[in-house]
Amino acid sequence: MGSPDGSENGSFREKGGEGSIVINGGRSSSLIFLGTGCSSCVPNARCLIQPTDPPCAVCTQSLSVPPERNPNYRCNTSLLIDYCQDDGVHKYILIDVGKTFREQVLRWFIHHKVPQVDSIVLTHEHADAVLGLDDIRVVQPFSATNDIAPTPVYLSQYAMDSLAIKFPYLMKKKLKEGEELRRVSQLDWKIIESDPEKTFMASGLVFVPLPVIHGEDYVSLGFLFGKKSRVAYISDVSRFPASTENVISKSGAGQLDLLILDTLFKENSHNVHFCLPQTLDAIKRICPKQALLIGMTHEFDHYKDNMLLAEWSRREGIPVQLAHDGLRVFIDL
Repeated sequence: MGSPDGSENGSFREKGGEGSIVINGGRSSSLIFLGTGCSSCVPNARCLIQPTDPPCAVCTQSLSVPPERNPNYRCNTSLLIDYCQDDGVHKYILIDVGKTFREQVLRWFIHHKVPQVDSIVLTHEHADAVLGLDDIRVVQPFSATNDIAPTPVYLSQYAMDSLAIKFPYLMKKKLKEGEELRRVSQLDWKIIESDPEKTFMASGLVFVPLPVIHGEDYVSLGFLFGKKSRVAYISDVSRFPASTENVISKSGAGQLDLLILDTLFKENSHNVHFCLPQTLDAIKRICPKQALLIGMTHEFDHYKDNMLLAEWSRREGIPVQLAHDGLRVFIDL
Protein backbone atom coordinates (compact mmCIF):
# COMPACT_ATOMS: atom_id res chain seq x y z
CA MET A 1 0.00 0.00 0.00
CA GLY A 2 1.09 3.55 -0.51
CA SER A 3 0.05 7.13 -0.12
CA PRO A 4 -3.68 7.94 -0.24
CA ASP A 5 -4.62 10.32 -3.01
CA GLY A 6 -7.25 12.05 -0.91
CA SER A 7 -11.02 12.04 -0.91
CA GLU A 8 -11.50 13.17 -4.50
CA ASN A 9 -11.87 9.63 -5.76
CA GLY A 10 -11.99 7.84 -2.42
CA SER A 11 -9.06 5.48 -2.95
CA PHE A 12 -5.51 4.67 -1.89
CA ARG A 13 -2.60 4.80 -4.32
CA GLU A 14 0.57 2.72 -4.39
CA LYS A 15 3.71 4.74 -3.80
CA GLY A 16 6.88 3.15 -5.04
CA GLY A 17 6.37 -0.08 -3.12
CA GLU A 18 7.47 1.63 0.07
CA GLY A 19 4.70 0.11 2.17
CA SER A 20 3.84 3.46 3.69
CA ILE A 21 1.02 5.99 3.84
CA VAL A 22 1.23 9.70 4.63
CA ILE A 23 -1.80 11.32 6.31
CA ASN A 24 -2.28 15.08 6.62
CA GLY A 25 1.29 15.61 5.43
CA GLY A 26 2.54 14.12 8.70
CA ARG A 27 6.13 12.93 8.98
CA SER A 28 7.05 13.29 12.64
CA SER A 29 5.09 10.40 14.19
CA SER A 30 3.93 7.15 12.62
CA LEU A 31 1.89 4.00 13.14
CA ILE A 32 3.53 0.66 12.36
CA PHE A 33 1.20 -2.30 11.81
CA LEU A 34 3.07 -5.19 13.42
CA GLY A 35 0.21 -7.59 12.72
CA THR A 36 -3.12 -7.44 10.89
CA GLY A 37 -4.39 -11.00 11.25
CA CYS A 38 -6.86 -12.92 13.36
CA SER A 39 -6.05 -15.05 16.39
CA SER A 40 -5.04 -18.08 14.27
CA CYS A 41 -2.98 -15.84 11.93
CA VAL A 42 -2.55 -16.22 8.16
CA PRO A 43 -1.61 -18.64 6.70
CA ASN A 44 -4.05 -20.82 8.57
CA ALA A 45 -2.01 -23.88 9.54
CA ARG A 46 -4.98 -26.18 8.89
CA CYS A 47 -4.95 -25.19 5.22
CA LEU A 48 -1.36 -26.40 4.93
CA ILE A 49 -1.52 -29.64 6.93
CA GLN A 50 -5.02 -30.61 5.74
CA PRO A 51 -5.19 -28.97 2.28
CA THR A 52 -8.53 -28.62 0.56
CA ASP A 53 -9.20 -29.42 -3.09
CA PRO A 54 -8.51 -26.97 -4.64
CA PRO A 55 -6.03 -25.69 -2.04
CA CYS A 56 -6.54 -22.36 -0.29
CA ALA A 57 -4.80 -19.86 -2.58
CA VAL A 58 -4.02 -17.32 0.16
CA CYS A 59 -2.46 -19.85 2.54
CA THR A 60 -0.62 -21.79 -0.17
CA GLN A 61 0.98 -18.54 -1.31
CA SER A 62 2.88 -18.44 1.99
CA LEU A 63 4.92 -21.47 0.87
CA SER A 64 6.34 -19.64 -2.15
CA VAL A 65 6.40 -15.93 -1.23
CA PRO A 66 8.56 -14.75 1.71
CA PRO A 67 6.49 -13.17 4.50
CA GLU A 68 8.14 -9.76 4.15
CA ARG A 69 6.93 -9.61 0.51
CA ASN A 70 3.55 -11.24 1.14
CA PRO A 71 0.76 -8.92 2.38
CA ASN A 72 -1.39 -12.02 2.93
CA TYR A 73 1.01 -13.21 5.67
CA ARG A 74 -0.63 -11.86 8.83
CA CYS A 75 0.52 -12.09 12.44
CA ASN A 76 -1.68 -11.36 15.47
CA THR A 77 -3.15 -7.88 15.34
CA SER A 78 -0.87 -5.32 16.99
CA LEU A 79 0.04 -1.67 16.46
CA LEU A 80 3.23 0.18 17.37
CA ILE A 81 2.91 3.95 17.78
CA ASP A 82 6.13 5.85 17.05
CA TYR A 83 5.24 9.06 18.88
CA CYS A 84 7.45 12.07 18.32
CA GLN A 85 7.13 14.35 21.35
CA ASP A 86 7.34 18.13 21.18
CA ASP A 87 11.04 17.98 22.09
CA GLY A 88 11.72 15.66 19.16
CA VAL A 89 12.26 12.56 21.32
CA HIS A 90 10.57 9.43 19.96
CA LYS A 91 8.60 7.15 22.27
CA TYR A 92 7.34 3.73 21.20
CA ILE A 93 3.92 2.65 22.47
CA LEU A 94 2.77 -0.89 21.78
CA ILE A 95 -0.91 -1.83 21.56
CA ASP A 96 -1.24 -5.56 22.34
CA VAL A 97 1.47 -8.21 22.59
CA GLY A 98 0.13 -11.37 21.01
CA LYS A 99 1.40 -14.88 20.35
CA THR A 100 3.51 -13.72 17.39
CA PHE A 101 5.29 -10.82 19.12
CA ARG A 102 8.80 -12.28 18.84
CA GLU A 103 8.34 -12.82 15.10
CA GLN A 104 7.07 -9.26 14.73
CA VAL A 105 10.14 -7.92 16.54
CA LEU A 106 12.50 -9.86 14.30
CA ARG A 107 10.72 -8.72 11.16
CA TRP A 108 9.43 -5.20 11.73
CA PHE A 109 11.41 -3.72 14.62
CA ILE A 110 14.57 -4.40 12.64
CA HIS A 111 13.09 -3.21 9.33
CA HIS A 112 11.79 0.06 10.82
CA LYS A 113 14.76 0.52 13.17
CA VAL A 114 12.68 0.46 16.36
CA PRO A 115 15.06 0.23 19.35
CA GLN A 116 12.70 -0.47 22.28
CA VAL A 117 9.17 -0.34 23.67
CA ASP A 118 8.51 2.48 26.15
CA SER A 119 4.98 1.54 27.19
CA ILE A 120 2.29 -1.04 26.45
CA VAL A 121 -1.48 -0.66 26.14
CA LEU A 122 -3.71 -3.74 26.17
CA THR A 123 -7.15 -4.00 24.58
CA HIS A 124 -8.08 -7.18 26.48
CA GLU A 125 -6.51 -10.35 27.89
CA HIS A 126 -7.19 -12.91 25.14
CA ALA A 127 -4.26 -15.00 23.91
CA ASP A 128 -3.75 -13.09 20.66
CA ALA A 129 -3.34 -9.87 22.65
CA VAL A 130 -1.16 -10.88 25.60
CA LEU A 131 0.76 -14.14 25.20
CA GLY A 132 3.86 -12.31 23.97
CA LEU A 133 4.32 -10.47 27.27
CA ASP A 134 7.05 -12.91 28.27
CA ASP A 135 9.10 -11.70 25.27
CA ILE A 136 8.95 -8.02 26.22
CA ARG A 137 12.34 -8.55 27.85
CA VAL A 138 13.95 -8.61 24.36
CA VAL A 139 12.98 -4.94 23.87
CA GLN A 140 14.15 -3.93 27.35
CA PRO A 141 17.73 -3.20 28.45
CA PHE A 142 19.60 -6.34 29.45
CA SER A 143 20.27 -6.91 33.13
CA ALA A 144 21.11 -10.29 34.56
CA THR A 145 19.81 -9.05 37.92
CA ASN A 146 16.60 -7.48 36.49
CA ASP A 147 17.94 -4.09 37.60
CA ILE A 148 16.05 -2.03 35.01
CA ALA A 149 13.13 0.35 35.04
CA PRO A 150 9.94 -1.67 34.34
CA THR A 151 7.86 -0.98 31.24
CA PRO A 152 4.42 0.42 32.13
CA VAL A 153 1.47 -1.69 30.98
CA TYR A 154 -1.98 -0.07 30.86
CA LEU A 155 -4.92 -2.46 31.15
CA SER A 156 -8.35 -2.95 32.70
CA GLN A 157 -8.82 -4.52 36.11
CA TYR A 158 -10.53 -7.50 34.46
CA ALA A 159 -7.51 -8.07 32.21
CA MET A 160 -5.18 -7.63 35.18
CA ASP A 161 -6.99 -10.31 37.19
CA SER A 162 -6.72 -12.73 34.26
CA LEU A 163 -3.04 -12.01 33.63
CA ALA A 164 -2.21 -12.57 37.29
CA ILE A 165 -3.30 -16.16 36.70
CA LYS A 166 -1.64 -16.52 33.27
CA PHE A 167 1.64 -14.86 34.23
CA PRO A 168 2.11 -14.96 38.02
CA TYR A 169 5.87 -14.58 37.59
CA LEU A 170 5.41 -11.26 35.73
CA MET A 171 3.52 -9.72 38.62
CA LYS A 172 5.61 -7.43 40.81
CA LYS A 173 6.52 -9.19 44.05
CA LYS A 174 9.46 -9.65 46.38
CA LEU A 175 11.50 -12.82 46.27
CA LYS A 176 10.83 -15.28 49.03
CA GLU A 177 13.73 -16.45 51.14
CA GLY A 178 15.82 -18.94 49.19
CA GLU A 179 14.02 -18.19 45.90
CA GLU A 180 16.27 -17.84 42.87
CA LEU A 181 16.26 -14.71 40.74
CA ARG A 182 15.07 -15.40 37.19
CA ARG A 183 15.33 -12.98 34.30
CA VAL A 184 11.84 -12.12 33.09
CA SER A 185 10.11 -9.08 31.58
CA GLN A 186 10.03 -6.19 34.02
CA LEU A 187 6.52 -4.69 33.91
CA ASP A 188 4.72 -1.98 35.87
CA TRP A 189 0.98 -2.74 35.82
CA LYS A 190 -1.30 0.32 35.65
CA ILE A 191 -5.08 -0.06 35.84
CA ILE A 192 -7.22 2.02 33.50
CA GLU A 193 -11.00 2.34 33.43
CA SER A 194 -13.31 1.30 30.60
CA ASP A 195 -14.73 4.79 30.35
CA PRO A 196 -14.14 7.43 27.62
CA GLU A 197 -14.23 10.09 30.35
CA LYS A 198 -11.23 8.47 32.11
CA THR A 199 -8.30 9.29 29.85
CA PHE A 200 -4.75 8.20 30.61
CA MET A 201 -1.29 9.09 29.35
CA ALA A 202 1.27 6.59 28.06
CA SER A 203 4.74 7.89 27.16
CA GLY A 204 3.37 11.41 26.79
CA LEU A 205 0.45 10.50 24.51
CA VAL A 206 -3.11 10.84 25.83
CA PHE A 207 -5.44 7.89 25.23
CA VAL A 208 -9.23 7.77 25.45
CA PRO A 209 -10.51 4.25 26.33
CA LEU A 210 -13.28 3.09 23.98
CA PRO A 211 -15.27 0.22 25.51
CA VAL A 212 -16.76 -2.02 22.81
CA ILE A 213 -18.73 -5.26 22.87
CA HIS A 214 -16.61 -8.28 21.86
CA GLY A 215 -19.40 -10.84 22.11
CA GLU A 216 -22.38 -9.90 24.26
CA ASP A 217 -20.76 -11.31 27.41
CA TYR A 218 -17.49 -9.39 27.10
CA VAL A 219 -16.12 -5.84 26.91
CA SER A 220 -12.89 -5.11 25.07
CA LEU A 221 -11.19 -1.74 24.66
CA GLY A 222 -10.36 0.33 21.64
CA PHE A 223 -8.43 3.58 21.95
CA LEU A 224 -8.68 7.11 20.61
CA PHE A 225 -5.46 9.13 20.51
CA GLY A 226 -3.82 12.13 18.85
CA LYS A 227 -4.44 15.90 18.94
CA LYS A 228 -3.09 17.04 15.56
CA SER A 229 -4.71 14.00 13.95
CA ARG A 230 -7.43 11.92 15.62
CA VAL A 231 -6.94 8.16 15.35
CA ALA A 232 -9.22 5.42 16.68
CA TYR A 233 -7.91 1.85 16.97
CA ILE A 234 -10.56 -0.86 17.51
CA SER A 235 -9.30 -4.39 16.99
CA ASP A 236 -11.95 -6.64 18.62
CA VAL A 237 -15.58 -5.60 18.30
CA SER A 238 -18.97 -7.10 17.52
CA ARG A 239 -21.05 -4.06 18.52
CA PHE A 240 -20.53 -0.42 19.42
CA PRO A 241 -22.23 1.00 22.50
CA ALA A 242 -23.89 4.27 21.51
CA SER A 243 -21.68 6.26 23.89
CA THR A 244 -18.50 4.90 22.28
CA GLU A 245 -19.71 5.45 18.74
CA ASN A 246 -20.57 9.04 19.59
CA VAL A 247 -16.98 9.72 20.71
CA ILE A 248 -15.55 8.74 17.32
CA SER A 249 -18.33 9.77 14.91
CA LYS A 250 -18.31 12.78 12.61
CA SER A 251 -21.87 13.49 13.75
CA GLY A 252 -20.82 13.16 17.39
CA ALA A 253 -17.57 14.40 18.92
CA GLY A 254 -15.91 15.04 15.56
CA GLN A 255 -14.50 13.36 12.48
CA LEU A 256 -11.58 10.97 12.77
CA ASP A 257 -8.56 11.38 10.54
CA LEU A 258 -8.08 7.61 10.61
CA LEU A 259 -10.18 4.69 11.82
CA ILE A 260 -8.45 1.33 12.24
CA LEU A 261 -11.16 -1.31 12.53
CA ASP A 262 -11.76 -5.04 12.96
CA THR A 263 -13.04 -7.22 10.10
CA LEU A 264 -12.82 -11.01 10.48
CA PHE A 265 -14.61 -12.60 7.51
CA LYS A 266 -15.65 -11.26 4.11
CA GLU A 267 -19.32 -12.24 4.36
CA ASN A 268 -22.13 -12.92 6.84
CA SER A 269 -21.60 -12.15 10.53
CA HIS A 270 -19.78 -13.47 13.58
CA ASN A 271 -20.77 -13.49 17.23
CA VAL A 272 -17.64 -11.74 18.59
CA HIS A 273 -16.14 -9.83 15.63
CA PHE A 274 -17.24 -7.49 12.89
CA CYS A 275 -17.20 -9.04 9.46
CA LEU A 276 -16.85 -6.92 6.33
CA PRO A 277 -20.56 -6.04 5.96
CA GLN A 278 -20.75 -4.79 9.57
CA THR A 279 -17.35 -3.07 9.26
CA LEU A 280 -18.40 -1.10 6.20
CA ASP A 281 -21.76 -0.20 7.75
CA ALA A 282 -19.93 1.13 10.83
CA ILE A 283 -17.52 3.14 8.67
CA LYS A 284 -20.45 4.76 6.87
CA ARG A 285 -22.01 5.74 10.21
CA ILE A 286 -18.79 6.94 11.81
CA CYS A 287 -17.61 8.65 8.60
CA PRO A 288 -13.85 8.95 9.19
CA LYS A 289 -11.66 10.67 6.63
CA GLN A 290 -10.22 7.23 5.88
CA ALA A 291 -10.09 3.73 7.34
CA LEU A 292 -7.75 0.76 7.44
CA LEU A 293 -8.97 -2.75 8.24
CA ILE A 294 -7.29 -5.32 10.50
CA GLY A 295 -7.94 -8.75 12.04
CA MET A 296 -8.50 -10.55 8.72
CA THR A 297 -8.66 -14.31 8.18
CA HIS A 298 -7.40 -16.16 5.11
CA GLU A 299 -10.69 -15.38 3.36
CA PHE A 300 -9.20 -12.03 2.38
CA ASP A 301 -6.81 -11.76 -0.54
CA HIS A 302 -4.96 -8.47 -0.08
CA TYR A 303 -4.71 -7.38 -3.71
CA LYS A 304 -8.07 -8.66 -4.97
CA ASP A 305 -10.08 -7.40 -2.02
CA ASN A 306 -8.37 -4.01 -1.98
CA MET A 307 -9.50 -3.58 -5.59
CA LEU A 308 -13.09 -4.26 -4.47
CA LEU A 309 -12.69 -1.90 -1.51
CA ALA A 310 -11.37 0.80 -3.84
CA GLU A 311 -14.65 0.60 -5.77
CA TRP A 312 -16.61 0.89 -2.52
CA SER A 313 -14.42 3.83 -1.50
CA ARG A 314 -15.07 5.73 -4.72
CA ARG A 315 -18.80 5.10 -4.38
CA GLU A 316 -19.04 6.12 -0.71
CA GLY A 317 -16.35 8.82 -0.68
CA ILE A 318 -14.43 7.27 2.26
CA PRO A 319 -11.06 5.68 1.41
CA VAL A 320 -10.98 2.18 2.93
CA GLN A 321 -8.35 -0.53 2.43
CA LEU A 322 -6.97 -3.63 4.12
CA ALA A 323 -3.86 -2.89 6.14
CA HIS A 324 -0.93 -5.31 6.01
CA ASP A 325 1.88 -6.37 8.31
CA GLY A 326 4.77 -3.91 8.18
CA LEU A 327 2.67 -1.02 6.86
CA ARG A 328 3.84 2.34 8.22
CA VAL A 329 1.45 5.29 8.35
CA PHE A 330 3.15 8.65 8.81
CA ILE A 331 0.85 10.97 10.73
CA ASP A 332 1.40 13.89 13.11
CA LEU A 333 -0.11 13.16 16.50
